[in-house]
Amino acid sequence: MEPVKDSAYRAYQGGYFRTLIAPQTTGNKLAALEFTLPKGAEPPPHVHVNEDESFFVLYGRISVIVGDTVTILEKGDALFAPRNIPHAFTILTEQATLINLITPGTLWNYFIAFSEPLPELPATLTASPPPANRLKMMLQQITDVYQVNFLHSLK
Repeated sequence: MEPVKDSAYRAYQGGYFRTLIAPQTTGNKLAALEFTLPKGAEPPPHVHVNEDESFFVLYGRISVIVGDTVTILEKGDALFAPRNIPHAFTILTEQATLINLITPGTLWNYFIAFSEPLPELPATLTASPPPANRLKMMLQQITDVYQVNFLHSLK
């Protein structure tokens, strides 16, 4: 298998990410993304029907809830969130950098579709929800195509 050669960053939700391992290089067994996100850019509680997720914190501090268990993760900490169990995370510092391992890797396509190439890293990050029409498209894709279900309505 070939290593990822394109480490280009992509803008997403007021932060950015880059692909560390693309699903095409693993036979779709997994994808690994490195996210840097500002406080407020987190997804609400949700359930993945098809994927397990793992989180590894490189910088900052996050609170992760998996089922009924809340865990605080700091630099160097990791956590597994199995499919079909509700989970969410909250960034406790101004921003956090984490590796998100998605198994299998299909959901990587969603992040690519709803992000933009980033010519240079921003000096500061600010959570920026997408416009209403784009949010509607994102929600339709993530629920209908990728079977990620949110536990409460998003507007």
